[in-house]
Amino acid sequence: MIEIEESSGNVYDDLGMDNAIDMSAKSELATKMNEVIKARRLTHVQASEIMGLSQATISGILRGDFRDVGEARMKECLSLLEHDIPDQ
Repeated sequence: MIEIEESSGNVYDDLGMDNAIDMSAKSELATKMNEVIKARRLTHVQASEIMGLSQATISGILRGDFRDVGEARMKECLSLLEHDIPDQ
């Protein structure tokens, strides 16, 4: 029989990571960034221009590779995405 362990609600904590709270917060920011990008139908190139990050960095963040990106920078990027007004 397979043993099932109940989650704490933070996968990073469940994995025993030292920075579980920070990683969880950044994961939520990455999810929100992805939602905004999709809702606005932006390409990663367009999103990178708005946020001032490379397309490769944006793609990495959206894949969960955000360990080297600070939480404050991610919040700034999300704010830029949400408040940038496209040309009419």
